[in-house]
Amino acid sequence: MPEIGDQLREARMRARIDITEVEAATKIRAKYLRALENEEWELLPGPTFVKTFLRTYADYLGLDARNLVEEYRQRYERPSQHDLMPLRPGLAGRRGRRRRGVALAPWMVPAVGFLLLVGALYLLGTWGDGGEEPGADQARRSVTATPTATPTPQPRRRRAAAPKRVRLRIVASGPVSVCLEAANGTPLIPNVTMDAGQRSRVFRGKRFVASFGTGAAAMRVNGRSYDVSDNAPIGYEIRRKGPPRPLPESERPQCSG
Repeated sequence: MPEIGDQLREARMRARIDITEVEAATKIRAKYLRALENEEWELLPGPTFVKTFLRTYADYLGLDARNLVEEYRQRYERPSQHDLMPLRPGLAGRRGRRRRGVALAPWMVPAVGFLLLVGALYLLGTWGDGGEEPGADQARRSVTATPTATPTPQPRRRRAAAPKRVRLRIVASGPVSVCLEAANGTPLIPNVTMDAGQRSRVFRGKRFVASFGTGAAAMRVNGRSYDVSDNAPIGYEIRRKGPPRPLPESERPQCSG
């Protein structure tokens, strides 16, 4: 069975519908529509939004929305903690029975009072002797104070180390001219025009620079997606940390090497 994203993309391309037309008709932002087609679920606000957007997009394309939503639920949703720990039958009843105290019969109240009185008189007679059991003083001296437990310092959590290399993929949402160079100036995508739905291979390196003729593309950097600005042509520097940095016109790559 084709993947969920492939079904959406193929249906849209068969109908020759641009992603911007879908955005205007469904009121779903283009970056979320691209995330659905690329199955980049982590870019969407949450599972509820994924299913809502997926149902709306599938209905717009004339696909079976119910089947697609069910397929997403079976593949990617995990059962909740409540489902994993069902309440065992009879547990509430047993808890209720445990809370009930043992009731005293009316005839037992005087007997308990009498026993308490006898015990009190015995203790008073013992303390009034003025004597002390042998070894009591020694027993008191042997008692030592319990030292206060010193709290164990909790280890500090280390921050996740920044990736040492950049993983980059270019995803086109429409016709776009792309120039991509490595840090040493080697052309990787030498002014190639990519069509809607086309994706480049994954490039790995310490740094990249890229130029785009239009804004119909997204940069997938270390698992995160960044849309190319509509103020094209435009260039970017892609680094290990942070989002891609726009480049002035004089620093944009030309892929002429």
